[in-house]
Amino acid sequence: MTPDSVLEKHLHAFDDRRSLAIPGNREETVTFATEYLLTCAASAISERGVFTLALSGGSTPKAIYTAISNSPASSTVDWAKVLLFWSDERCVAPDSPDSNYLMAMTSGLQDLGIPKDHIFRMRAEENILDNALIYEEAITDHVPGGQFDVVMLGMGGDGHTASLFPHTHGLHTRNRLAIANYVPQLDTWRMTLTFDCINAARNIWVYVLGADKREVLYQVLCGSYTPDSLPSQKLGTSQHKALWIADSDGASKVLAALGKK
Repeated sequence: MTPDSVLEKHLHAFDDRRSLAIPGNREETVTFATEYLLTCAASAISERGVFTLALSGGSTPKAIYTAISNSPASSTVDWAKVLLFWSDERCVAPDSPDSNYLMAMTSGLQDLGIPKDHIFRMRAEENILDNALIYEEAITDHVPGGQFDVVMLGMGGDGHTASLFPHTHGLHTRNRLAIANYVPQLDTWRMTLTFDCINAARNIWVYVLGADKREVLYQVLCGSYTPDSLPSQKLGTSQHKALWIADSDGASKVLAALGKK
């Protein structure tokens, strides 16, 4: 099975920067996302000898990580050839319950046999400006061409993605792969990949599940282009389209606007 064959029956063309996949309800969407990730990983390793993945926090990625660890299809992936990075991290220690790193590891990824030196967590709990530069060096050193095979993302109710929040300086950072981004509305620092890094990825996946995301997804995909207010609008380019993966609840208003059921 190829990645294209997994995706094609759920795919809706949207515009020259974005596509939309709607596999069904929440459970069906998590099942699709799990199968698609495993298929892409096996394909990348077969073609290039490595699979580079930037992970996201959030409830949907957590469900995907657990499903991966429990899936018989996980045996189709040579996990010794997988490199794990993160798309963003809070300013917390790695054993904090708020840590995206801890969530991913304890949700099942630590049981897959990925070598420890293939796991690159963001050290955002101290010296975040310096550690962002170090993280950028790790990407340059270990991710061929600085181009991830997959960047996993979510979207907040305010339209942020990774830790690129509305009206923060990180929205306009250029020629960087990872930065420390101060978020005034939360009065905290975050470490995050930049749009330059994200939009260079072979696959940019944005998970939007649930009726509570219905309105913001509609605004991001169908509303006026105001990326300072809705940063997720900056995801995707004509060369590297962003794939928005939504369940039927999250996508319902977008589909209505497109005249589809």
